Amino acid sequence: MRKIRVIGIGAGDPDHLTLQAVKAMRRTEVFFLVGKGEEKSDLAALRHGMLDEHLPPGSYRLVEVRDPARARPDTVAAYTAAVDGWRTARADLYERMITDELGEDGEGALLVWGDPSLYDSTLGILEEILDRGRVAFDHEVIPGVSSVSALVARHRTGLNRVGRPVQITTGRRLAEGFPEGADDVVVMLDAHQTFTTLVGQGLHIYWGAYVGSADEVLVSGPLDEVAERIVAVRAEARARKGWIMDTYLLRRSPGAP
Repeated sequence: MRKIRVIGIGAGDPDHLTLQAVKAMRRTEVFFLVGKGEEKSDLAALRHGMLDEHLPPGSYRLVEVRDPARARPDTVAAYTAAVDGWRTARADLYERMITDELGEDGEGALLVWGDPSLYDSTLGILEEILDRGRVAFDHEVIPGVSSVSALVARHRTGLNRVGRPVQITTGRRLAEGFPEGADDVVVMLDAHQTFTTLVGQGLHIYWGAYVGSADEVLVSGPLDEVAERIVAVRAEARARKGWIMDTYLLRRSPGAP
């Protein structure tokens, strides 16, 4: 039976690649690389660099394809429909690659940013392909360093405090308000800088963009004092690179409401 490895490669630092990931890569004959166009070509270059560094030349084959376009509407209902459509298009693409480029007993891999089990669609897409029943394969997941763990490490802080829970959410959900019962909230996928709506609530922020890469930018401090700075730094970074990936931890200060 075909075998697919979903390998987490970390948040941007080539040294985030674990020994388990390297060993899995060395057992793989075909790598499926899904690119996001010229704008994010440096992400593809990092993947190529990892393969070149850890695998002998000629020991593997690359299959590179372009990621399907994805709409980003503002309303929740339209956004959900757009994500569903994009995932189906990706499933079609992955199914063709697995069927056409991998022998019946071949071993292929997808190199996934961060950790495949945290806010990534790859595992769900593979399950959708299996549910269709047109191609059979086994698959395993190799965990990686997530942007969340990289963020708190770079800020030299913990993800939560003693005896207190931590919540991971999105900017869309944070727009509904700071979660009740939580003191530490990690926010991902926040294109609208929702943290600016929470100024005055006694929060501390640990923010980072391109964490783990040469372009890494970090800002931390009381939200009331650094929110405008983050907005400006984020805008400059996005204009310079053409895209941005950022994550932040919001921490309720002791005694805050």
